[in-house]
Amino acid sequence: MTARVDKWLWAARFFRTRSAAQQAVEGGKVKLGGERIKPAKEVRIGDELAIRIGAYSWTVRVAQLSDKRGSATVARTLYAENETSRAQREEQIALRKFAAEPAQERHGRPTKHERRQLERWRDE
Repeated sequence: MTARVDKWLWAARFFRTRSAAQQAVEGGKVKLGGERIKPAKEVRIGDELAIRIGAYSWTVRVAQLSDKRGSATVARTLYAENETSRAQREEQIALRKFAAEPAQERHGRPTKHERRQLERWRDE
């Protein structure tokens, strides 16, 4: 038995929509055996997927196949995450929690108050 990789990623709850899973696969964010794949690629039990979503990455082995989205507890049974992958992701989460990136907090143009502070800082 096989399943399309985009449907499997959606069923395993890595992506909220199937089209988001499809775009991630097309964009090279999902790799099978270290190589880029297409959304219609068939995955089998035992295949190794490298999934990158934002700053986080997973290395998972396909444990079960499904093309239907179920509950989160059912979705967790579809894959087995690599221990090194889990440790790296938890380390990234801890680093982000304690040392937030200042550029991520700033969105758009500075406010009038911030602009005046910048001008005062430059003049000094």
